[in-house]
Amino acid sequence: MGATISGLVDHEKLTSSNIGPLETGLGDLPESCIALVLTHLDPIEICKISRVSRTFHQASLTDLVWESKLPQNYQILLKNYKNLWSNVSVDSDSLTKKEIFVRLCRPNHFGSSNYKAFWMEKNRGICVCISWKEMKITGIEDRRYWTHVSSDESRFNTFAFLKQIWWVEVEGNLEFEFPAGNYSVFFRLQLGKTSRRLGRRICTVDQVHGWNIKPVQFQLSTSNGQQASAQYYLNEAGKWINYYVGDFVVDSMPTKLKFSMTQIDCTHTKGGLCLDSVLIIPAHIGPKYVNF
Repeated sequence: MGATISGLVDHEKLTSSNIGPLETGLGDLPESCIALVLTHLDPIEICKISRVSRTFHQASLTDLVWESKLPQNYQILLKNYKNLWSNVSVDSDSLTKKEIFVRLCRPNHFGSSNYKAFWMEKNRGICVCISWKEMKITGIEDRRYWTHVSSDESRFNTFAFLKQIWWVEVEGNLEFEFPAGNYSVFFRLQLGKTSRRLGRRICTVDQVHGWNIKPVQFQLSTSNGQQASAQYYLNEAGKWINYYVGDFVVDSMPTKLKFSMTQIDCTHTKGGLCLDSVLIIPAHIGPKYVNF
């Protein structure tokens, strides 16, 4: 009798319980399904959503997610630019796709000096920057014409300042394994010499002259016959401006480029110009960098 009553009581407790049917949540989704969804997000969104749960965090680390964010030639970059994985104990094969992504997003110097660098933008675009030190510049070793200025306003912590000269000619070249796509070339210049005084940025323009008389010619050519050119009067002083030279198309690797900047009208002198670098970026993100 007692056992029967006890059984009835237990049954009543179960039937009157507020416990409803088991519910499922996002954390119950298979990790592979979450990873597939994450491939459609950009890297910043992936990092944010990885905090939803442990399952989401694990899915955000998978190679499936990050390989979709890498440039199509990332294996060639790993092979040819070993500084990407030089501190890895084994070799590049030991890197996860996320680690490769992170390393590509950092400035990676290449060549015989530290004055060329490439990196990847978050939208999979490979960018390259070449310092003035990697270019052939008329009169660059003559301190009557040019001086070398240390500055934190340059990616390479130095720019060349033109005091005065009759003939301006700057030439450079590059061979690099760009992923297929369209790219834009810019010269980064500034009229006036900047310095710091009591923590404030000061730009001296008393040596600026000669740039509004005749335009500066910019040219670009590739080894497969592509060419582009542009010309500008340099008028705006006191800030760095990326002067657009032109576009080129990459459909095979590696790509060989030549670029130049000239003002060779010897009827007048020109001076007060800062030359920092040449910037090469995917054409679809070009406006982000253009400030004129």
